[in-house]
Amino acid sequence: MSLHQQLSALVAKTELQVNETQLNQLVGYVELLHKWNKAYNLTSVRNPSDMLIKHIMDSIVVSPHLQGSRFIDVGTGPGLPGIPLAIMNPDCEFVLLDSLGKRIRFIKQVLHELKIDNVLPMQSRVEEFQPQQKFDAVLSRAFASMTDMVNWCRHLPNNEQGVFLALKGQVSQQEINELPSWCSVIQVKALTVPELEGERHLVILQDQDQGRD
Repeated sequence: MSLHQQLSALVAKTELQVNETQLNQLVGYVELLHKWNKAYNLTSVRNPSDMLIKHIMDSIVVSPHLQGSRFIDVGTGPGLPGIPLAIMNPDCEFVLLDSLGKRIRFIKQVLHELKIDNVLPMQSRVEEFQPQQKFDAVLSRAFASMTDMVNWCRHLPNNEQGVFLALKGQVSQQEINELPSWCSVIQVKALTVPELEGERHLVILQDQDQGRD
């Protein structure tokens, strides 16, 4: 079965709406990731079929939970979850932030080859990145802890409804308890990723001091 057929079968197990153009771009991204991975070591997942589950599906199941139009993916690595989400939401803006040049070079190549025009790749450490315009949501699936994520990214959400979206496996109460006092958990959503072993959760957090300065 081709990657295209495999991805179509996986999507069919969800309620996601993915058109033919999006399917082609998502598969094209996996093919580029597989090709560049040999030299650049972008992901520990080596098999393209596994990438469809562990990278593509694991990212796009978050799509229905995005609210707003401007997002930043912090510590994006090779573009996860930012590139799959940008493909799913062509009318939204995505900034993909990473401190490693080779990852940003790869992302630029992906954008060029797949003709994705709603992504801005930025090479920077998150604490040094000062955007002119803030974001509706700060996404990350790379941070070791939610505390690090919200502390280092506190300057990024906008003051109206801006949130942090942490993509996690299991969510421990201890990790929630360790969050700074200004940050509260709005919701923890269980995500279902077809054929993926283990739990997946989306933790939505918000700065309670927003708009009070």
